[in-house]
Amino acid sequence: MNEYKNYKNNMVEQVKSLPSLMRQQYQDLEAKTRNVMTTPEIFSIQEIVLTGCGDSYGAALGTKYAFEGLTGLPVRVVPAVELSRYYPEKQIGYAPYNPLVIAVSNSGSPARVGEAAKRVVKRGGFVLGITGNPDSLLGSSSSRVLKLDIPAFPSSPGVRSYMVSVLALLLLAIRFGEVRGRYTMDEAMRYRTDICSHSHEIEGALEGLDKQMLDLALRWRHMEAFDFIGSGPDYAAAFYGHAKVYEAIGKYAMCVNTEEWLHLNFFMKQIDKIGTILISSSGDQAKSRLREVLECAVKKMKRPTVFITDSEAEAEASGTESVVLPAPKYTYTAALTQFIPSALLMGYLAQILGEEYGRGCKGSWSFAQNGNGLSQSEIIVK
Repeated sequence: MNEYKNYKNNMVEQVKSLPSLMRQQYQDLEAKTRNVMTTPEIFSIQEIVLTGCGDSYGAALGTKYAFEGLTGLPVRVVPAVELSRYYPEKQIGYAPYNPLVIAVSNSGSPARVGEAAKRVVKRGGFVLGITGNPDSLLGSSSSRVLKLDIPAFPSSPGVRSYMVSVLALLLLAIRFGEVRGRYTMDEAMRYRTDICSHSHEIEGALEGLDKQMLDLALRWRHMEAFDFIGSGPDYAAAFYGHAKVYEAIGKYAMCVNTEEWLHLNFFMKQIDKIGTILISSSGDQAKSRLREVLECAVKKMKRPTVFITDSEAEAEASGTESVVLPAPKYTYTAALTQFIPSALLMGYLAQILGEEYGRGCKGSWSFAQNGNGLSQSEIIVK
């Protein structure tokens, strides 16, 4: 297998670092999430709003159902621009610590996330900022900060930062549910232990996943577009996948839920040039619809299709090429690794196609150098 040694790039190396990073960050964040909010504050929460941009928004999508299931509270995922410019004033600051807005950005520099935090605090709401830079716009605008400390690594489209954002949110959800008496401390520890156990399981599977996705990249190098499909918490991995297409190789991509695919996306032409990726975990409540999508995409349309799952039985029944991930004990944990195949695929495609990540922020993309397209924006707080 010496041929595989010829393919090495930052994005793939970030993926390979994830199992050890997950364990290291668990040790750091488990204590922080226990102490970032007091018991009375956690009991005061009536509603949670998760917000962010880009990958951080994806991390919020990936943990929404974990927050709802573990805390028993209503949870909304709101894009930062909607929270900063459109969210109804009467729904901000209607009671102490409500809504609890959890705003995520590793750098803390995107203008809209900081603007949203400023608006919520100004209107009497409470913002818990999750960021690696407490002095950033988000950090300085938040009511309180949960600090991320992610070790430096060669740069690529977000892989390590995405996983750590999901981990921080998941540990917060476990802590909130524990404090609110939704389950015992022993059960809370079982949720936490599953995270570390899953890191070892994915570590054991990475070599096989790596080779499978490189093989797929070599076969899909001529694809002109990519269609990512998933529902519920699985939609977050679909969102992540389509985002990495843009950042890594600059081709066309969409993400859609299983229902909307059969309303809209299947109409696209040149289907032999559309790499179609369906994502479904063992906890997927829309499995019946997903099977219908597979029937149409694979058997009726003969689209080039890959099915990402953590169920051997579902993979066997899919009728198409499948990528089988280790299944965690608790479905909430799946969000920590479900995105890995797409990250590997896009890392390898970028290398095979000779693409610079983010177009190198050169030429038509030069305005985005150093993140200026995100951070250099007028802040308006009303």
